[in-house]
Amino acid sequence: MLVSAIVFAIAFATIVTAHMFERFGYAPCPLCLLERYAYYFAIPATLIAFFTARAESLRLTRVLLMLIALAFFVNAAVGVYHAGVEWKWWPGPTSCSGGTTVEWGQGGVAASIEHPQVVACDRASWRFLGLSFAGWNAVVSALLAGSAAWGAALRR
Repeated sequence: MLVSAIVFAIAFATIVTAHMFERFGYAPCPLCLLERYAYYFAIPATLIAFFTARAESLRLTRVLLMLIALAFFVNAAVGVYHAGVEWKWWPGPTSCSGGTTVEWGQGGVAASIEHPQVVACDRASWRFLGLSFAGWNAVVSALLAGSAAWGAALRR
């Protein structure tokens, strides 16, 4: 139960922090939005795991914690990939790192946007201790993945 509560609290605090940064003008890029899916999955899943642990349904709790760990391991990898794109270590997706043309003519998607603003995936809008949002997401996701996996491996 404790592991579920800790993973829930950290995941919830992380996603709330991401939304708070948005309110202060830090718009997320497509990769940033992709990195949030693990949190959107984990928050309700940890609540379910918490209550299944209380109900002594440990098998379901372990399965949920393993799925949460898997989601965060994948998310950590996406965070490392995104951070590498920001540091120009490798190319990012052309949809948000340049290389695509926006059709402005008749039938073009951009024609329907009054004030188009494309947030680039290959530019870090903020850094703290040398890590961008993507880098910190990789760190937090790895921590949450390890915590969830550890919780799933615990024996009563």
